[in-house]
Amino acid sequence: MLLAIDCGNTNTVFSIWDGTGFLCTMRTSTHHARTADAYFTWFSTLLDHYRIAPDITDVIISSTVPRVVFNLRVFADRFFGCRPLVVGKPDCALPRNPRVDEGTSVGPDRLVNTAGAFDRHGGNLIVVDFGTATTFDVVDHDGAYVGGLIAPGVNLSLEALHMAAAALPHVDISKPQRVVGTNTVTCMQSGVFWGYVGLVKECCARIKAERESEMTVISTGGLAPLFDETEDLFDAFEDDLTMHGLTVIHAHNKENG
Repeated sequence: MLLAIDCGNTNTVFSIWDGTGFLCTMRTSTHHARTADAYFTWFSTLLDHYRIAPDITDVIISSTVPRVVFNLRVFADRFFGCRPLVVGKPDCALPRNPRVDEGTSVGPDRLVNTAGAFDRHGGNLIVVDFGTATTFDVVDHDGAYVGGLIAPGVNLSLEALHMAAAALPHVDISKPQRVVGTNTVTCMQSGVFWGYVGLVKECCARIKAERESEMTVISTGGLAPLFDETEDLFDAFEDDLTMHGLTVIHAHNKENG
């Protein structure tokens, strides 16, 4: 079985793939000082909870936090006896190499989303990922990543308002009932929510105009469901796109190894 690990700036997700589906998905906070032993203690405790004992033979890792990769490598080697594939490293081949400026390093999460989205939806895609940052990934007709946009994440924007303005409280994002807020909290929520709706609409429209092509818009990430129910922004929502992309890249390496 395959253990797919996606390490983001905020959370790290572990999913076990048996070749046909995910047996379980577990989530923990990202912490660069967490040791291999600590990962295993947490991991094995949750496996006991799910009452499964998977025979893990392969591990693949995508990480936007380079400092955690070493301990995850040790975790894979010590407890599963395998050398993990790490997306973005030379020994991890991609189904299609990105076409970007020479010397540009593309985030592993964007490469994985590209692979997963192309496998499910074909080419000419815009993948909008609502994570710590809000990213727009453009996938060409043949499945190659060809660039995109990076904007501050929704929660990051709310946190910045709270940190930079002493009178503004910390609030959680939600869809406001009305555009015009009648108190500080609803004013902030409305500004951020409808501001990001406008961001998605405008960025996608400009990408399509620049490429002179109709494109399928896919959403993913923790806050994607909140925006997915608003004004038909997206053609599809994928809650497991990154983990699916990891299985696609792993299979590609197995087939071509």
